[in-house]
Amino acid sequence: MMIREMFADDINRKINGVIKVDQAADDVIEQELNEYVITRELKKHFITFFNYYGDAFDQPTADMGVWISGFFGSGKSHFLKMLSYLLENKEVKGIRSVERFRKKFEDDPATFMLIDRVTKGPTETILFNIDIEGFSNKDKTAVLRVFAKMFYNHLGFYGENLKVAMMERYIDQQGKTEEFRRVFEEKRGKSWLEMRRAFAFNGKFIIPTLMEVLDMSEEDARTWFNDKTATEISIAQLVEDMKAYVDTKPENFRLLFMIDEVGQYVGTDTDMLLNLQSLTEKIGSECEGKIWVICTGQEAIDEIIKVRADEFSRIQARFKTRLSLSSSSVDEVIQKRILKKKPEAAKNLEGVYEQNDSVLRNLFSFNGSILDIKGYSGPREFSENFPFVPYQFIIMQKVFAEIRKHGNSGKHLSGGERSMLSGFQEAAQKIQEKDEYALVPFFLFYDTVHTFLDGSIRRVIERCQKAADNGDGIEQQDVAVLKLLYLIRYIDDIPSNLDNIVILMADDIRVDKIIMREAVSGSLDRLMSQNYIGRTGDTYNFLTDEEQDIQREIRDTNVDTASIVERIAQMIYGDIFTTKKFRYGKYDFAFDQMVDGITVGVATGGMCLRFLTVATDAIEKTDFRLMAESKGNEAIVVLADTPYYESLESAMKIRKYVKQRNVSQLPKSVQKIISDQQDEAGKYELSAMTELQNAIEGAQFYVDGEHLEIKAGNAKSKIDQSLEYLVTHVYSKLDLITDNAGSDADIIAILTGAVTALPGMEPNRDAVSAMEEYLEMQDAKKLPTSMADVQSKYSAIPYGWKEIDIAAVAAQLIYSQKVTIKYAGNTIQPDDPKLPDMLRKKSEIGKTSISKRKTISATMMRDVKAMLREYFDIMDVPDDEDGLIRFVTRKFEEQHEYYVSLDARYDGHKYPDHALVQEAIHLMDDVLSQKKDNIALIERVLKKEDALFANKEAMSNGIENFFRTQVAVFDQAVQFEKSLHDDLDRIAENEEAYKALNTIRLITMVQTGSKFNYNRIRELNPLMDTVRTAHDKMLEEKRAEVLETVRQCMEATHTAANGDSKASHLIEKSDKYFSQCKEKIAELKSLALLDAMFLPMCQYKDDTVSNIEAVLAPPEPKPPVQQVQSGKEQGPAKKKVVRAYSRQVIFQAKTLESEADIDDYVEKIRSQLKQLLKNCDEIKLN
Repeated sequence: MMIREMFADDINRKINGVIKVDQAADDVIEQELNEYVITRELKKHFITFFNYYGDAFDQPTADMGVWISGFFGSGKSHFLKMLSYLLENKEVKGIRSVERFRKKFEDDPATFMLIDRVTKGPTETILFNIDIEGFSNKDKTAVLRVFAKMFYNHLGFYGENLKVAMMERYIDQQGKTEEFRRVFEEKRGKSWLEMRRAFAFNGKFIIPTLMEVLDMSEEDARTWFNDKTATEISIAQLVEDMKAYVDTKPENFRLLFMIDEVGQYVGTDTDMLLNLQSLTEKIGSECEGKIWVICTGQEAIDEIIKVRADEFSRIQARFKTRLSLSSSSVDEVIQKRILKKKPEAAKNLEGVYEQNDSVLRNLFSFNGSILDIKGYSGPREFSENFPFVPYQFIIMQKVFAEIRKHGNSGKHLSGGERSMLSGFQEAAQKIQEKDEYALVPFFLFYDTVHTFLDGSIRRVIERCQKAADNGDGIEQQDVAVLKLLYLIRYIDDIPSNLDNIVILMADDIRVDKIIMREAVSGSLDRLMSQNYIGRTGDTYNFLTDEEQDIQREIRDTNVDTASIVERIAQMIYGDIFTTKKFRYGKYDFAFDQMVDGITVGVATGGMCLRFLTVATDAIEKTDFRLMAESKGNEAIVVLADTPYYESLESAMKIRKYVKQRNVSQLPKSVQKIISDQQDEAGKYELSAMTELQNAIEGAQFYVDGEHLEIKAGNAKSKIDQSLEYLVTHVYSKLDLITDNAGSDADIIAILTGAVTALPGMEPNRDAVSAMEEYLEMQDAKKLPTSMADVQSKYSAIPYGWKEIDIAAVAAQLIYSQKVTIKYAGNTIQPDDPKLPDMLRKKSEIGKTSISKRKTISATMMRDVKAMLREYFDIMDVPDDEDGLIRFVTRKFEEQHEYYVSLDARYDGHKYPDHALVQEAIHLMDDVLSQKKDNIALIERVLKKEDALFANKEAMSNGIENFFRTQVAVFDQAVQFEKSLHDDLDRIAENEEAYKALNTIRLITMVQTGSKFNYNRIRELNPLMDTVRTAHDKMLEEKRAEVLETVRQCMEATHTAANGDSKASHLIEKSDKYFSQCKEKIAELKSLALLDAMFLPMCQYKDDTVSNIEAVLAPPEPKPPVQQVQSGKEQGPAKKKVVRAYSRQVIFQAKTLESEADIDDYVEKIRSQLKQLLKNCDEIKLN
């Protein structure tokens, strides 16, 4: 049976594929009403709308907005138009619209009754597509102006020009419309309705008409005509006119604005959204449900305003009724209007499906699809959809939506001539002569969309078609494949790989997929060679002319092989195998990283992991050569032949091309293509990464001269296995380390003997033997060896030990006293806390030497131990060399510290035998200067034996005892003698005391070169007592003498005051001074200082007496004024000031032994007397 004979309705009948809201011919309306399919979803929407709309008749509402959303082709324009027909209840060919719907609601009479009830009242609809009727300059009042235009048009005014419409509105309100039209026609000769379009060019007729009809003056009429602002209208004014209009109608009258494509027109323009919000809000609040606004849009209103939801909350409130149309409706409509089959055809098709069930299931198995895209679920679905496949409904909806975004030529698809309905009808018509095994290949839908495609897209396919017609390297099937690639160009849900293209090209149930695959593959190759399409990994892409030019330029961009190999190296070592050191057991092994001839990072010279790409010549990849090159320390990975290199090269060409272009200066269309190419580069890179991993998984491995068979595992696992094999063969002496150290604490434990083991069972015994042999060999060659040399040797091939394990092995040799460690020339003892650092720290190992130990002879050991026992008076001297060295070093350092502490006591003191202490320090320094070398240290101790004993004996017999028991008395005597220096003259008067003081001075005197007599120190205390007794007696006598002077001075001041209260303050001050003098006299222990108090006290007494006399003296009378005789002067008689002083004060007791002493004494008295005379007229000595 031929396909066209299967359909219940003629497949070739005329169907209005695209519903235009402005189509109003009765034939069109009749077909639309009769053939309108009410799906289950649409029935729900009708119920929702009419319920809400019907409630508004009973209860006025401000929420009078309806928003109908759905993707392009979902039938929202059709639904809107059906609503307008029903609400207006238009009569078409004698039958009202509601009546035509009765049959469609036979199974739901309640809903039909609701529709019938709410459409009884008078209703007017203003149905329009805002994209067509709207103004091209979309400013913030665009929505208001298009509403005004359509409203005034509906009233019969000229809404295209709001100035004209406002004038007509005013004239109509005056009831002079007919008169105005008649007068204008008389003056112009043509009707007003014909000429109002050219309003601006008819001023000479309009102005007189206004003057005549409205009785305006010429000046007023002309001013109004020329007023540019008269075209402006506010929301309030428009809504006022709307309200005025509906108020003239019956109570149940409704006016409906039914606007298609509002969402597309407004978009996310904030100003237009605000304008729509303000207008709908005003209509709602003012008209209370008598005027409704019903809009359609691709997106739901929530989606449109989601960016600024807080600003547009009121628009959501107005559009409370929201209806969303989905794809299921489209499928159902197409099945019922176009694909409905005759009963016998349906039965026949179900039989075909049952015979070919498994074939069909296998035919439509997409590779890598994201959507749930599938073939037929059973015979019924096959029959209902034939000759189409269910997935085609899903994909075509996406094709329409994506072409609307990317491929249209400037006009909206909703204003074009194609739709889903017409697309499926035309595709079925093209194969109507075929039988029940035929299918519609997807490329046939191209003709449905090609008329509204951009010219740049159509030209590519037309040029390809011409090449096919002329046989210029292109075949007819290639054109079909190219059309298909364009249709799915923007559909990310189905990757455009070879397998999926084969499925989409299937045109018969019985198609051989293998043959079809070969044919399609040939088409793709030809299209690529002619640059019609591009390729990213395994997916193919349609190219426009501009894209072809750019693709050609990219293809011609040169990227050198070294750059590609370097990028491969980054991908392998930066993403796939990021291990920098290979872990084997507790060991981490560094390895050189290479790809072809390029080294990544710094070469270590140890193990090497090298990858060979397709860029390496085949001659360098022979088995024999690779086994030879890998022998020793290398793992070579020969990558399998996957397209990683080509993918990466394509990506790098795109990146380089984009970098060379000044993209910001290019046209927007080219910028978009380059941006897409950058996305393609990203895909190439992802593809290259996957292919590179596959290349490693399928690689050949050559390790240490062997061609390995590594079967299981991913890329990283296989590399790990090859490196593990390399480690075990290259580092053949790694297993000498049987016990790994974890930290410095483990090394310290070895050095201190905390690690114990039975003989022959010591940890790392073989490693210790190996290191000992190496050091013996170095010693035999007389080669110096540092720990850096040891670390370097045993961390390299064939050992590979960790630095801490190398240090631990060296520590075992140190503990067993088989090696000597020196740091900066100094021998280091095992208990040195810094020794672990010296054995392993990079900054220290170069300064640390390690050598086979030279042992001290038994004779020398015996002699030094005997000497040490006697010198230090200690029996417990270590028998082993290290213990002995530690003992010698420690004891001599302690002795050195002791002598230094004695030496410090000489600071600020003149003690005896300082030279002897310094000699002891020098001896200690001399011995310890050899501690860098064990043998030298012992030799020096024995060499200095006599000097050490002699010094020790001298020290112990004298100065050591002095500091222990005598130094306190010595210091006290020295200080005592010093304190009496000022009183020596007075002490000399006491012969016994004077002799005792001289003896103290003699005993405490230290003279260089003279032997100090320590035995006489015991005499110091009795001598100090003798001097102290005599001195104390002199002090008592002197204190009595001075106190007597104090008494006399106080008596003199009180006598002068004579109890007069005027001088009380002076007496009080004087008494306080002399009281302080008494305290001082009691404290002073120096005769000289007590003598020095006489003169200041007498001077203070004299000054006080003078002050008292001045206070108590009566004021002198003013002398009478006398004639002064020329040449003579007369002054008042001046009173003589006399000061009396005790001779004891002036002439102090003193022993004079020479003429010089006499001269000094007399000169001192002369100076004092002169000083006293300055304050008085005469001095009286009592």
